[in-house]
Amino acid sequence: MIHLIKIGGNIIDNVDMLKDSLTAFHHLEGGKILIHGGGKISGKVSEILGVSSYFFNGRRITDDITLDIVTMTYAGLINKKIVCFLQSLGCPALGLSGADGNFIKTFRPSFKERNYGNVGNLRKKSLNLPFLNFLLEKGFIPVMCSITHDGNGGLLNTNADNIAANVAESLIQHHKVSLHYVFEKKGVLLDLKNDNSFIHKMDEKTFQELKKKKVIADGMITKLESAFLALKAGVTLVKIGLFIEKKKYGTILTLTKRKIWQKK
Repeated sequence: MIHLIKIGGNIIDNVDMLKDSLTAFHHLEGGKILIHGGGKISGKVSEILGVSSYFFNGRRITDDITLDIVTMTYAGLINKKIVCFLQSLGCPALGLSGADGNFIKTFRPSFKERNYGNVGNLRKKSLNLPFLNFLLEKGFIPVMCSITHDGNGGLLNTNADNIAANVAESLIQHHKVSLHYVFEKKGVLLDLKNDNSFIHKMDEKTFQELKKKKVIADGMITKLESAFLALKAGVTLVKIGLFIEKKKYGTILTLTKRKIWQKK
């Protein structure tokens, strides 16, 4: 089993929660991969530099100066802090961007409604799978940030949730894969003010119903869309929520259609 953990949200910004999640990650048995976004750090750096940050539907609009900032923070500061802590646990982590080893090559989309700037979209063969398998076979633990490249000398800011789904789908050719989207809540919530209102299991029909009712909105929509695509592609287990040892938190996604989203 390959364990693929994607860390984002306020986990990145909370030192204690990040260390708890990374410690739980370290103790997983078998092959493992960590993918991370940027949290709010790039926004803070942008503010210090006097650069405005813009978002639309939960996605960052990445102009040229913002691309420089997210590259510095995602591929530099955040990635190396995560790798450094994992090394302190005895974990042979290797920090990577999509440009390193031609790891993840994406393409610039044609924008019809909203120009998000220097962002990357993924294809089925975006991932350099032989390179990833080589690292896993040699005992390395890849720690990927969400900065990719376009193959023409340009860097792109790519949604980390989409990268996680793409990597999981690529790996199922030869491995059983579990995918866990980690963020600061216990799972997908029915009531944002009540952290215990998380849904224990959810199918895609329920997701669409809750999205229509605006119970699920903003960045959680992209996360769940990516997660369900991975599940339908054949990923063994897909889960969303906190990742702490010996705690049974998280929303497990399922393809079955049952009324299972009542509050518990």
